[in-house]
Amino acid sequence: MENVVLIVHLILALGLIAVVLLQRSEGGGLGMGGGGGGAVSGRAAATAMGKITWVLAAMFIVTSITLTIIAAEKSAGSSVIDRLGATPPALNQSPALPEADSLLPPSPTDNTPQVPTAD
Repeated sequence: MENVVLIVHLILALGLIAVVLLQRSEGGGLGMGGGGGGAVSGRAAATAMGKITWVLAAMFIVTSITLTIIAAEKSAGSSVIDRLGATPPALNQSPALPEADSLLPPSPTDNTPQVPTAD
């Protein structure tokens, strides 16, 4: 289900980009400059491209919300640490040190057999 919604979402994004780029420019960035009938004046007549843009934008928002809901359901109540099964280290604790005897070489009094050396 998530893959289907994601593919539809990507197709809508590409369609929205194409429709916006195909629309006629009204001159001047953000309605600055240009003639008297730009974006600053009253509501312009709704063209077919404008209606398609609104429909694609609404569908894009719906798929975005749907993907958010699906992702939230998948991760309900679990964190990365829970998934790893690890417990976080306690603060203000020093790491455990090995015993001093384990760092020393074996003593000759051990009952380990000695290999004779040839002189």
